[in-house]
Amino acid sequence: MDIRLDGKVAIVTGGSRGIGKGIAAAMAAAGAKVMITSRNEESCAATVEELRSSTGGDLEYVSGHVGKVENMERVLDATMEAFGALDVLVNNAATNPYAGPVIDIDVPRWEKTFATNLTTPLVWTQACWNRWMKEHGGAVVNVSSVGAYGTNAVLGVYDITKRALVHLTEQLAAEVGPKVRVNAVCPGLIRTDFARSLWEDGRGDAIAAMLPMKRLGEPEDIANTAVFLASDAASWMTGHAVLVDGGQLVNIN
Repeated sequence: MDIRLDGKVAIVTGGSRGIGKGIAAAMAAAGAKVMITSRNEESCAATVEELRSSTGGDLEYVSGHVGKVENMERVLDATMEAFGALDVLVNNAATNPYAGPVIDIDVPRWEKTFATNLTTPLVWTQACWNRWMKEHGGAVVNVSSVGAYGTNAVLGVYDITKRALVHLTEQLAAEVGPKVRVNAVCPGLIRTDFARSLWEDGRGDAIAAMLPMKRLGEPEDIANTAVFLASDAASWMTGHAVLVDGGQLVNIN
């Protein structure tokens, strides 16, 4: 099956590197016009230049903090001006400012994690709904985590926000159908800079050895699922969280 996004316009938050960059590349290659945003303008510019060359796609960027409403409005305005639509929203931007037991976290870092990983996806979805999707339809893809389905001694706070994002996905899907679909993809350990501390210095090899698929994930593994969820091939699918984890949750070792 050749899954295409021809004629669609997609916004990818946190789109300049890692999973977000992989999703932007895959969507552009599938025919979508793609707007990426992240905090670093140089990173955005370099990514857009690279992906234009590698995919032949139509990409633009607006840099800015995704958690600031004024920056979000600039991204939406620029998307409408450049492409004239807002068909697909990928809520990928995330943060993890704390590592350790949940019982020990300070309130400022707790609130920052929830603000970026849960409130921001809601606000961006609301804005795209009001700007375009309520009238014209669309698809939202939230990037959650396999961590939403377990406990973790180090990443507990991050995982709590990702569990909440799954529930937000379900709730919004129930509210905005039938014109708009809302789904989530839940990555396992992906070889990105964001997760570098989990896989570098040989740690990744040990983790991969325990997985049924015997390797860590790459950004394109998540990107392929995101393209499917945004496409008409998933037109009767909403409110679901798709695990792409190399078999982590069924591991028997």
